[in-house]
Amino acid sequence: MKKIAIIGAGSWGTALSIVLSHSRSPHSICLWAHEQEVISSLRETRSNSLFLSGEMVPNSVEITGDVAHAVKDAAIVLGVMPSQHARSLYMQIFKHAGPEAIVVSATKGLEPATLLRMTQVIAQAAEKSSPKDGATRAPRIAVLSGPSFAREVARGDPTSIVAASEDADIAEEVQEEFAGPTFRPYTNSDVIGVELAGSVKNVIAIAAGVTEGLGLGHNTLAALITRGLAEITRLSIALGGRRETMAGLAGIGDLVLTCTGALSRNRHVGVELGKGRPLQEILDSTRMVAEGVPTTAAARTLARQLSIEMPITEQMYDVLHNGRSSQDAVRNLMDRRLTVE
Repeated sequence: MKKIAIIGAGSWGTALSIVLSHSRSPHSICLWAHEQEVISSLRETRSNSLFLSGEMVPNSVEITGDVAHAVKDAAIVLGVMPSQHARSLYMQIFKHAGPEAIVVSATKGLEPATLLRMTQVIAQAAEKSSPKDGATRAPRIAVLSGPSFAREVARGDPTSIVAASEDADIAEEVQEEFAGPTFRPYTNSDVIGVELAGSVKNVIAIAAGVTEGLGLGHNTLAALITRGLAEITRLSIALGGRRETMAGLAGIGDLVLTCTGALSRNRHVGVELGKGRPLQEILDSTRMVAEGVPTTAAARTLARQLSIEMPITEQMYDVLHNGRSSQDAVRNLMDRRLTVE
């Protein structure tokens, strides 16, 4: 029986501990949590009262606050931490994980300080933790992404996602280990495209929420999703991703879900912004992490470095960080120079 270590017990990490307990392959699952109140809640009630209340984690899932214990002897280490904490946690993980462990990133964000994708962060963390004899540690890396609200996954709604790796054997192993009655992974080799789609769609989701907060209708939302996909595609291709990835689950699938679903935390931020609430007040009102906020700044910087037009991202940056009103952002987008599609 293979061991899966899940690092991060937010809503998504908790949901994954539930769904992977019912996968076709039997597993030993260990869920690591940072917050003591989460550890206590899961151990005492088997429910994550802070991030995913009401959904029961099976008794077979071990709960721990010790990273070393969580990853010891794990065949798969599944990282579900916020992007800003990823590097420090992966440095700890590689001190204790076995060399053959597959490291799967389920974080949908870019590292704010470096603009790196999570697999790049993982590779750097692995290199820095290599033995002092000069031997280079080559981690086995994959990405898990796609349209997947945590609560729906936890309650057993049929969900299809993407397991991506540059190594087809790794992608197929993750696919086989994670597949279950309600959880269907598809493999993909476009790690860059899958990661960027999962990250930048959160920027567009905030914008989608703004349109609702302003009371705008479906015409506006449809245009926003379509043009948002164009922005994500431009950035992905410029960084080495493939256009066809954007037509799949990790691209348009995740984008539509996050822009239209009431469970989207990034869309919620946008709704409240559209209603006129200050950003900090919105963020302070929840323990959930809205990755789209730091990703907006990261995507804007990347676009400018690469001379790529991302007008929705630019306007969202100004709304989030420069005090621009939501109404002015919409007006600026509509007043842009006319062009071809």
